[in-house]
Amino acid sequence: MFRRIVFITLLSLLLVQTAAAASNLVIYSGRNERFVLPLVEAFQELTGIQVQLLSGDAAQFVHRLQAERRNPRADVLISNDGALLEVARSMDLLQANASPSLEVIPANFRADDGSWVGLASRSRVLMYNKDLISEDEMPKSVFDLTDEQWRGQFVITRAGNSSMVSHISAIRAVYGDAFTSQFITGLLANEPTIVSGHTDIRRAVGAGEFKFGLVNNYYYHLQLDEPVDNHVGAIYPDQGPDQMGVFVNVSGIGLVKGAPNEDNARRFIEFLLEPEQMKHYSLTSRETPLIEGIEAFAYALTIAEYQVADLHLAQLGPKYSDTLDLMEAAGFAE
Repeated sequence: MFRRIVFITLLSLLLVQTAAAASNLVIYSGRNERFVLPLVEAFQELTGIQVQLLSGDAAQFVHRLQAERRNPRADVLISNDGALLEVARSMDLLQANASPSLEVIPANFRADDGSWVGLASRSRVLMYNKDLISEDEMPKSVFDLTDEQWRGQFVITRAGNSSMVSHISAIRAVYGDAFTSQFITGLLANEPTIVSGHTDIRRAVGAGEFKFGLVNNYYYHLQLDEPVDNHVGAIYPDQGPDQMGVFVNVSGIGLVKGAPNEDNARRFIEFLLEPEQMKHYSLTSRETPLIEGIEAFAYALTIAEYQVADLHLAQLGPKYSDTLDLMEAAGFAE
């Protein structure tokens, strides 16, 4: 995976060093700034701790942490992908966190050593245009996308999209490499349109360019909020007794190993795990709370309402880095 990431420049490192020197907490964030900044501002106001928030691509931030491992500049890493946090942990870029506050999150959505923890869930769903296809007509399994009847009628993201990589890694973990390769081959044989990201998918499905697309569920929520092209629905797939269930990933936060402001970092993580912050984070990002009792949207199903794949996200870490190689070998190139 990381052979595809462009190396950061010396100037970039110097800018981070300057920012870190003026701050009491430095955050590398792979989330859109509008999701994180209000929480940062609330934390600053509550504690008086000055925070430097740097937003960008989570995978590139992992690479940056690797480059800085002998002289860490960041204190926490926020990622849109739990599997990527596990990759960072496996590279010894995160450190253990035994705070009891992490225990509010189910064990399969946090690292065994507490080095990273999920903040909200993002489930893989089939979003469809209700003007083009009914719920009854829709495929009920991700693996139905290899059925010839759907040839050319749906849209997916490019191979290098982190959510796609994690989803394929999850399928590998459940069914093995041979099955996964066969699935990818059948998927591509059905001639899906391949686009850059999920925003492209939700807008295209909403506009009626395709019957359905494979997205994270919060993109479905975002499309429902649009003033037009919002006549869409979602299938939470693979709900049969012998089926995989929905793959649920998380956005989350990790404690950087050697964090210069470790105490402040631990305090910030505990702050984010308080109910009021989890509510704000989920409502802003349109993701789904990981625990019961946290307010969500009326149209957002909780993860207790559907069958979830029986996976610990830590299982994806060892597979994540070479999943792209398997995808390429099956014809799904980045």
